[in-house]
Amino acid sequence: MTKLEQYYYEAKGNKWFHYFTVCCRVALAFGFIPSGIVKIMGERFTALPANHPLGHYFDALHQTGFYYTFIGVGQLLTAILLIIPRTALLGAIMYFPAILNICILAYATRFEGTRITTLMLLANIYLLCWDYERIKYVLPFKRSNTEIDAAKKKASTSKFPFAFFGGVLATVVLVIVINIFIFEVRPGNSLIECENGCVDSKYPKASKEFCNCIYNQGKPLDKCLEEYKQAKEKEK
Repeated sequence: MTKLEQYYYEAKGNKWFHYFTVCCRVALAFGFIPSGIVKIMGERFTALPANHPLGHYFDALHQTGFYYTFIGVGQLLTAILLIIPRTALLGAIMYFPAILNICILAYATRFEGTRITTLMLLANIYLLCWDYERIKYVLPFKRSNTEIDAAKKKASTSKFPFAFFGGVLATVVLVIVINIFIFEVRPGNSLIECENGCVDSKYPKASKEFCNCIYNQGKPLDKCLEEYKQAKEKEK
């Protein structure tokens, strides 16, 4: 951990890491502001049709009354805390369970937003790591003052961290590529989008039946996936 702390304090003294941190905070904040305002105003959050797997969820959430408003207030408050430097850590801590839930929900419903929610989650984790010095006291690691003081002695630098930003770029590309191949079939955001995806599918007929099952019949995602597997076997 001493070597990791050495790298951490080197990063804390680098202006490029500071710029990247600010960008992450602002980007995450603006990711919550619009959705928070929509919920506070009591409007439906998304244009997804009611028969879409995630549309089912949002419709039910919209009918929860003041709980729906409470979520919007929480998102807006979290965004404001992220933007203010003094409260940025509190905002990052509050943001984490929310974006983790959203990310898992996106994957569970095969939503097209899996890419952006994954990147938002990773950015949030980065912000938590950025404030490691402030949250390390709740972590189960022992630190001697000598080791910590030695790690802090590294001089500040303005050298551009090519390795770090190269890793960031590689991570973004990896998330996009993985999300292209992780699911064999997705419901898309509309019936037209779903059917357009059937053109390049190995099993176009089975894919169209899947889209019909989701949007026209309104069956649950698991049921439609089961029927898709059966139709795929017939099409082979």
